[in-house]
Order: sequence, then C-alpha cells, then structure tokens
Amino acid sequence: MLYKIEEQTNVFKKLEPLEFKDFSSFGKLADNLENLIASSILDVLFEEARLMPAFQRKQRPVGADIYALNEIGELLLFILKRSTDGEDAVNQALRYMQNAGQWSNQKLEEKFIRHSQNETSLVQAHKEAFGLEHELEPEKMNNKQHLFVIGSAADQSLISHVNYWKKNGISIYFLPYRFYELAGENYLEFFALPHDQHKNPRDVKGVIFDTNRRWDENSIWSMIDNSRLEAYGDAKNFVHDIHVDDIVFFSHEWCGLIAAAKVKGEIKVLDSETLYRDVEFLTPTPNRKDNRMLAMPFSQVKLKTGKTFFWARTIKIPYLSKSEALELVEVLNNYLYQT
Repeated sequence: MLYKIEEQTNVFKKLEPLEFKDFSSFGKLADNLENLIASSILDVLFEEARLMPAFQRKQRPVGADIYALNEIGELLLFILKRSTDGEDAVNQALRYMQNAGQWSNQKLEEKFIRHSQNETSLVQAHKEAFGLEHELEPEKMNNKQHLFVIGSAADQSLISHVNYWKKNGISIYFLPYRFYELAGENYLEFFALPHDQHKNPRDVKGVIFDTNRRWDENSIWSMIDNSRLEAYGDAKNFVHDIHVDDIVFFSHEWCGLIAAAKVKGEIKVLDSETLYRDVEFLTPTPNRKDNRMLAMPFSQVKLKTGKTFFWARTIKIPYLSKSEALELVEVLNNYLYQT
C-alpha cells in the first residue's frame, strides 16, 4: 500500500492511504498488462532473482505466461491475471502446472530450444547460466513445479483461492500489484518474493557486465579503445540499468573479468543497434596485440565475493554494493598486475 504522509509544523502527523486502481480502469487490454509485466518480470520486478527463462507463451489460449528454471532445475510458472478472473483463474493455473509437471525432459528441451532459437542443450545452458561445476542430470529437471499467480491486490477472490491451495500443500504463491495515478502519471506497485528486495536506484552499485563475445569477438575492442560500456541488439536496454558512478566489471566469456571501470557518462546512441555510456577504467585494460587475454577466472570472482552469480544475462546478478565493488576492484588490480 502507498501512503501519503501528512505534515504539520514540520512534524509527520498522519498516514493517509492513497486510492489505487485496477488495470481495467485505464481502458487497456488484458494483453497489454501481460506484455508489460512479462517483458519486465525477470529483469526489473525480480531484480536479483536467479531464474533462467525457459520459454514464454507466445499465443493464446494455453499455458502460463512465463516458464523459468531455478538452480536446482525446478520449474517456475508465472500466470498474469486481471482482478476479474477469480476462482476460474486459479483452477486454470493449476491445470497449467499439472500439465507442465508431466512434460518429459525431451519435451521441455524442445520448448527451450524453440524459444532460445539455438541448439544448446537445456542441461548445458542451465549449467552455464548458473555457473555449475557439472550439468544437472536430465531426470532432475522439472522434478518439482512452483506456481506464481500475479493479480490485483484488490482481488479477494483470487487471493482466497490461492491461499486455499497453498494451505493444502500446493506450491502456489500470490504476487499482488496495484496501479496508482499520481499527478497525471501512472505507477505500478509490485511485490516480489521473498521480501520485495530491490536496491535503491540512487545507490552506487557494482555490476558484472557481459562483453558480447559469444556474438561478436571484436565488440570488446570497441569498448576498450573508446572507453565505453556498450550493449547491442535486444540486450541494448540493459544500459539503462547502469547509472553514473556505478562500477562495471567487464565479463569476457570463457576468460573471466578483464577490466573494471567507473561509469562517467549518460546514455548515448551509437547506432540503431547500440547504446553506450562513457567510462573511466580503474584497472589495466587488455591490449589486442597481446597473445593472451589477462583475466580473473569466474571461479575466483565467486571465491572473492562470496556470491554465486547468474551468468546467463548481459548483466550478471546479484549486484554488488559499493563497498563490495571497490574491494573487487582492488582484488582485480592485484590479480592483473601480478599475472
């Protein structure tokens, strides 16, 4: 809930709950809500959730909106609903969950490959995404399912039915949203499990950022030579998640961390496929004339930070705090200078 703080003589005196709205009050289609949340759920709403998107429903009428895997191979289904759906919505979601639970590993892999549009096997992609030492055995994939129903915080019928099945042992969760209209602009309030944890966008953070090596071996040199952080194509909007003064660590696939830099500039457009920010390097940078690329292995990054990262994104999560980032800069400097 959002509250307005009423103040008298410079003293906070009272909290006034603000009116919130249902999505339908904006005159938008249900698909518009689903597309809005689906396009943001794993990158924005679940900011540091270590979830690997398996596939997303493209067409109606059958299936959850998003299917994702966690580190131990369990399947998470996300269902997006309007406030008018009620009991039928939950029953329908449970059917989707039941159907998904009966998929063979081959069927799940076929869906993943069709969605990802590459030939990497599901277990291999899962191993790379979570930085696992070994691939999961195929039979351990999808051996448990979890259902997340996303709906209006005002939909008591939906909440009641989710709670009923949860009390009866079903792994089902309700994620509420509220819409507000303030000063002529629209706002979404969303609650992500377990504690709706998000870093304050104002705080300086450390970000491990992919250099795009898998698709373009030369993209790293554009960044190094021009002191830039660049992102391309479908991934270019990740640049918006990084702000001035953030500390960026350049993650070069199959090598490790090759440099760190402080973000200095606002977002700029290089071309229709490229966004970038200017940076100031804080460590030695690679030289394309060298015979090898100096890099701190990813295993060392995990050891030094005490964190397990989700590697299958342009931005690797979780983020680092400012102090953690500065410590990693020092460690990376020592490693690169001594290597």
